[in-house]
Amino acid sequence: MESDEGHDRLLFAIAKAWKGLQGELLVQGDGDAPPAAAPALTLRSFSHGCSLISPLFGCLGIAFKFAEKDYVAKVHDLCEAAKEYDTLSVMVDQDIKNQTVRNGGSHTRNLLRVLRGVDMVRVLFEHILVTEGNSLKEPASKAYEQVFAPHHSWTIRKVVSAGMLMLPTKIQFLKKLNEEEDSAKGHIEEFVKSAGPVVQYVNNIYLNKELGTDW
Repeated sequence: MESDEGHDRLLFAIAKAWKGLQGELLVQGDGDAPPAAAPALTLRSFSHGCSLISPLFGCLGIAFKFAEKDYVAKVHDLCEAAKEYDTLSVMVDQDIKNQTVRNGGSHTRNLLRVLRGVDMVRVLFEHILVTEGNSLKEPASKAYEQVFAPHHSWTIRKVVSAGMLMLPTKIQFLKKLNEEEDSAKGHIEEFVKSAGPVVQYVNNIYLNKELGTDW
């Protein structure tokens, strides 16, 4: 198999990073349930975990090209913000204080968009684990419809729908990541298990501060 050094052991790195993020929450949580509002998650570790996911969008081909460019730019913004703010909650509080939460380019707006990207990958991986065969069309379509479609215009949804016809196969996708199905399964399962509570935690930051997430 041809090696791609940029993606070598990427799934392992993603699984490890997100297990660590879940661990940050469990330090103050009760069992497997993260605290709803405790500002425990550091922005530096969260933005790093999100940056590791960036290459996955490119590996999915043209269907998710729109997501790759947008996601990468917004993750970069969060990485820069991590130099100034220790936790996600503190960063959001500053935008609330400045009355810039919903402004284009605000850290809080960018965080919400990044979170959707993470959740899309989580749902995609969930469906990959339970879908038989070599096609990614069903897992990718379900993930897009669940996470992105409610926030996209009809035009974007049509473009994505057309792009779904050009998705790589599961084997091709994993090959780009220097993985085979057997070696990838454990890493994918670990990410899905860890990312769920983290996504819930970040969503709760918005809900507990009465910002909502449907914007």
